[in-house]
Amino acid sequence: MESRPMDALCSQRRRLAVAMKLPCSLHCPLWFLMMLGAACLLLLVYLQDLTEVLQQQTGANLMVASSWPVQKDFDTDNIATGSFHPGQTEDEGTAPRPENSPSGPDLHRTSHAVQQLPDSSLSASEDQAASPKYHVPKRHRKLLLKSNFGASSAPADEEEQQQQQQQIRVAKTQVSRQRTLTEFCVKYQSGITEQLISRRQLAQIYVDDKYRLLYCAVPKVGCSNWKRVLMILGGSTASSIRDIPHNTVHTDNHLHRLQSYNRANIDRVLHSYTKVLFVREPFERLVSAFRDKFESPNSYYHPLFGRPIIARYRPNATLAALQTGDGVTFREFVLYLLDVHRPVGMDVHWEPVSQLCNPCLLRYNFIGKFESIEEEANFLLQSIGAPSNLTYPNFKDRNPLEERTSSKITQTYFAQLTSTERQKVYDFYYMDYVMFNYTKPFKDLH
Repeated sequence: MESRPMDALCSQRRRLAVAMKLPCSLHCPLWFLMMLGAACLLLLVYLQDLTEVLQQQTGANLMVASSWPVQKDFDTDNIATGSFHPGQTEDEGTAPRPENSPSGPDLHRTSHAVQQLPDSSLSASEDQAASPKYHVPKRHRKLLLKSNFGASSAPADEEEQQQQQQQIRVAKTQVSRQRTLTEFCVKYQSGITEQLISRRQLAQIYVDDKYRLLYCAVPKVGCSNWKRVLMILGGSTASSIRDIPHNTVHTDNHLHRLQSYNRANIDRVLHSYTKVLFVREPFERLVSAFRDKFESPNSYYHPLFGRPIIARYRPNATLAALQTGDGVTFREFVLYLLDVHRPVGMDVHWEPVSQLCNPCLLRYNFIGKFESIEEEANFLLQSIGAPSNLTYPNFKDRNPLEERTSSKITQTYFAQLTSTERQKVYDFYYMDYVMFNYTKPFKDLH
């Protein structure tokens, strides 16, 4: 009985000794397979990196979809490199926003407000490409256009080359703008990503399901013409985009707003549609709104806004002015804008874009600017596969005989204010200036 464990132990030792004496030919295949597997793994990693490099060189770009509710972690890499694929404007007959709206009427800088980004955060020229450190993960990458930049081996003529150069320039500009906005949101507004998106925050966003497009309408940034484009994309029977009247654009456009969708569809389109935002130099946008709503006849803005503005900020106002609300001066309008106890609520025509479209919360894939709206709008239309004969109609349909508000005209209006008043207006739009990399319009601003 006692000898059995000893016999078993001896048997195990003999088998181990035999295994140790096996010829090398029986061990080598195992080691060879292990080495081969490791080599294949290294080759796979190398090929994956090479593929990403080639995609970058041939114009591959990325699509970023935000979450709803928004994820807490704001991924700089996912947004910084231009994530673009490839509410009806409150006009006549609509009420102003209440003072106690969730976003708040004022945006003055305080101790907890945002600070100016360092000048080194972005080069002066938006046309310069972003730094290579702003690399976007491959899982978010989609082709910007159906035809790759320079992918064809056939020689392109001069017109095609110019078009490709233009496309590349716009694409690089998008990279720069996305990087600026991302740096701002990550550094100064990371807490906002913890919020749920309310339906009010979606009020200005229009939806085109056919071309999977979300557009945030910013008044005085070409939004009337953008709505005309959306109407044509949606199947409008108008013979020409110029034949769509202004009143039809704002009151009978049959466009869908995102806030009218149910929660599940809001989540779906925010994740999968191209989100588009166009912005404008804030002072210039403000002057454009003032000229349109107060210097021209207006049966809505004069009585609703003009009368209380004149009553509060004009000493010894005439009875006629108090009754009609006509003749509001730019300085009176600015005093109303800066008053924390405004006699009438905020309006979308001069509400900051940072509040109107919530860029840090919604993570727009394409950020265009009014200063180059034709080139960038047409680039966007091409990238979403819009009909080739559809181009952005950059015409002025309200007060067409008046000169369009420019930087020079804006300077003349702000010259009517004191330096302190100009500084307060700059503080009011400060976030818009920083988010979209606009320079200070006056040297004495700080």
